[in-house]
Amino acid sequence: MRALLILLLGCALTASGAHAEGERAGSFDYYVLALSWTPTWCATTGDARNALECADSADAAWTLHGLWPQYHRGWPSFCPTSQRPPSRQMTEAMSDIMGSGGLAWYQWKKHGRCTGLSAPAYFALTREAWGRIARPEVFQQLTRPVKLPARVVEEAFLKENPGLDPDMLTITCRNGRIAEARLCLSRDLNPVPCGQDVVRDCRLENALLDPVR
Repeated sequence: MRALLILLLGCALTASGAHAEGERAGSFDYYVLALSWTPTWCATTGDARNALECADSADAAWTLHGLWPQYHRGWPSFCPTSQRPPSRQMTEAMSDIMGSGGLAWYQWKKHGRCTGLSAPAYFALTREAWGRIARPEVFQQLTRPVKLPARVVEEAFLKENPGLDPDMLTITCRNGRIAEARLCLSRDLNPVPCGQDVVRDCRLENALLDPVR
């Protein structure tokens, strides 16, 4: 009976694509580069925190949420590592693309350690991945909130990045708003097809997209 319960639990975790914690650093299949639409993050989270990137003068559009190691099903997190944690100076240096040093620190703690890289190497790779993806500038020209099909945002990324195919990225929504673009990259940062638990596009036909402040 115990063996049957263990088998059923294993099947349930596999079916749900549940993430793991404490896995061996460096053991993963590909990366997910997550780009947040900052006005959405501010409306749902940042404004309540008085986040600097949400100030009217910040002029923040797409910002980097993180570079995440990913399995074909599921993902590792909080991996043990012998690598030294990043310094405050190192995490603050990422705030120009991540919005804050605090986010950079958390991304290292949860995801970066699982790459098996040192903190400097992880942040250098993260910055390189950010630089390889063109962010559509058309949405930065908005002067008022609009509602649009989420696939329009995906199509804009495909147009700006000819090396991408539709199965290599996904657009997510949160509270009826466009939230993130998530792009799947190989270990050497070339676009690759996403796993089944990543490529789940938002299907909204009237997703809200706020303009840059």
